[in-house]
Amino acid sequence: MNRITINLNNSKSEIYIGLNWNEFSRFIPVQNTVIITDDNIKNIYGSHFPQLPVFSVKPGEESKTLQVVTSLTERLLECGIDRSGFLVGIGGGVVCDLTGFLASVYMRGIRFGFVSTSLLSQVDASVGGKNAVNLGKVKNVLGCFRQPEFVICDPQMLNTLPEEEYLSGLAELIKMGLIMDYNLFSLAEQNKGRLLNRDIELLEYMISVSVELKASVVREDEKEVSGKRMILNFGHTFGHVIETMAGMKHGFAVAAGMVIASDISVQAGLLEPAARDRIVNLLKELKLIKEYIVPDAVFEEMLLKDKKKQGDNISFVLLESPGKAVISKINTRELMEFYKVLKRS
Repeated sequence: MNRITINLNNSKSEIYIGLNWNEFSRFIPVQNTVIITDDNIKNIYGSHFPQLPVFSVKPGEESKTLQVVTSLTERLLECGIDRSGFLVGIGGGVVCDLTGFLASVYMRGIRFGFVSTSLLSQVDASVGGKNAVNLGKVKNVLGCFRQPEFVICDPQMLNTLPEEEYLSGLAELIKMGLIMDYNLFSLAEQNKGRLLNRDIELLEYMISVSVELKASVVREDEKEVSGKRMILNFGHTFGHVIETMAGMKHGFAVAAGMVIASDISVQAGLLEPAARDRIVNLLKELKLIKEYIVPDAVFEEMLLKDKKKQGDNISFVLLESPGKAVISKINTRELMEFYKVLKRS
């Protein structure tokens, strides 16, 4: 078991990788606690939950809305949860986002923690203090920064994930290697079979490395003030559009976005073509590359609504090499021209 601590000015977040998931009971108050989960997780693990109120939502992005937040708020009030209350999100990225956002705004903020059940949330969504909901087709446009008191990442839970959910999480694992740690990227290249077979020992190690990398960024730039945290958005600028408009799972959409960002990095003279080919080949061998159709006009419209846009420019993450990312301010129209050139070639 590995414990990683994120100490910030007004908060401390403890992340436990390899701890049995149901040990979360020792981190929560005896009273005034509510579990938030989704129907799939409740069906698999619900019989092992402690005797606490359980609010379950539909699985998937459709639950990341203000309407669901309102409904959950009404239920918290009915249960008599006050400012001493505590929320535990047991689920993947959607449940963690929803729980963190609700806890951050309910009565101006109550305490919360996560049991992260998917690879995507163990590597990324549950760590770092970003909590958000969607508005229509615009992802994560309403949100805040607030750290969970604890996050439990139990790799054994990954055995119950459907294949597509598991593979989706691998994309974020590869992303962390590409932007910050060549050895993590290389380890994935050398162990594709073990990753596809969900080797728990390997996963625990790679999740620990990935979380420590992300924690180092969060400690330095919790709220994206200096810009360092923006490197975590590699593949997400185009990926979020693909996810929303093509109905693709997050990790597959991010994989597509990482291919686009790698191609643009080559066009910009930063990334060697051979390195780009290694990246694409790894994503292909991990079954992360899927076909999608998104019209150019839709990409352009959605990029203009991206949170990272300032004026006519957008902060876009490029690669100099596997393991080294850079943030470049690119005019949104110029970025679309890059993309159109790629499509034609």
